[in-house]
Amino acid sequence: MTQTDLRCDGCGQSASPAHVARRLQRLEWTSRYRPIHIGALLLGAAAPRDDADFLYSPEGKFAGEAGSVLQALDVTVGGKSADAVLSAFQRGGFMLAHVLECPLEETNSGKIQELIELCLPATLVRIRRSLKPKMVVVISQQLAFAIARMQSADLNCRLVLDDGKPFALDGAAPQDAVEKLRHRFAASNAVG
Repeated sequence: MTQTDLRCDGCGQSASPAHVARRLQRLEWTSRYRPIHIGALLLGAAAPRDDADFLYSPEGKFAGEAGSVLQALDVTVGGKSADAVLSAFQRGGFMLAHVLECPLEETNSGKIQELIELCLPATLVRIRRSLKPKMVVVISQQLAFAIARMQSADLNCRLVLDDGKPFALDGAAPQDAVEKLRHRFAASNAVG
């Protein structure tokens, strides 16, 4: 078996040693802030490429997706350490996860739907059996094609959508999606 034959079990892409090491590092960062009881699991399509955009990165830059998620949930960042921000996120009962646990490699940019289809069954089982959130909030427009499958998956929790679609934090107007998600949580007091 060659290195190109090895596939990452977190994303379905080719698993070079560097890819596996990066995945394990990000899993370690994420595990540190996993709530005991997950009130809201925010589900994206693929983990961001840059650590600055990856919510659980100890760098604490909270750019891109990370910044949008924190803003949508009214978790303040200014003047706080990364640990303080992530601890507040955790205490709120929030967790961010992705169907593809690794960033999409440039060579696979046209295969994201195929990779999501490959990894979605394992993600749905993980949500149902391990994470057990009170709700799943879909935050990536790249998961729009999988909504019906998620709705029929018997996740044992609510699936929270924006009028039947994902909250498109990765879309052309992420700020609009941030405001819709903020309003959704403020209106429902969903997590407390």
